[in-house]
Amino acid sequence: MKRAWIVDDDTGMIEAVGLLLSLIDFETQGYQDARQAAEALQTGQLPDLVVLDIHMPEVNGLDLLEYIRRNPDWERLPVIMLSSETSIELMERSLQLGADAYLVKPASLDELEQAIKRGRMNTG
Repeated sequence: MKRAWIVDDDTGMIEAVGLLLSLIDFETQGYQDARQAAEALQTGQLPDLVVLDIHMPEVNGLDLLEYIRRNPDWERLPVIMLSSETSIELMERSLQLGADAYLVKPASLDELEQAIKRGRMNTG
């Protein structure tokens, strides 16, 4: 089973996205803080996918995305940004930093599946 990390300060969103991803055979782990997710990356137990919110306290999602893309061990890790932010500038910035897709909350199962298929991984 593939593993996905959902990084969002909203526990309800972690649960909702986790439910959607479980429908396409992902096991999920939620992180309410980008710093926690960054620390988890250090353990070497990488997920197959990261679904990442932008606005979070302390460390935001763009900072975590940039951190992931700077590390050669993680630069190919698929990252889907999932945010309520509809700013074209933030969408473009996310893609420039290396996000595989940018989805606006609430995303449907179909939108998530299509983003995964277009990204760096294959759902099998």
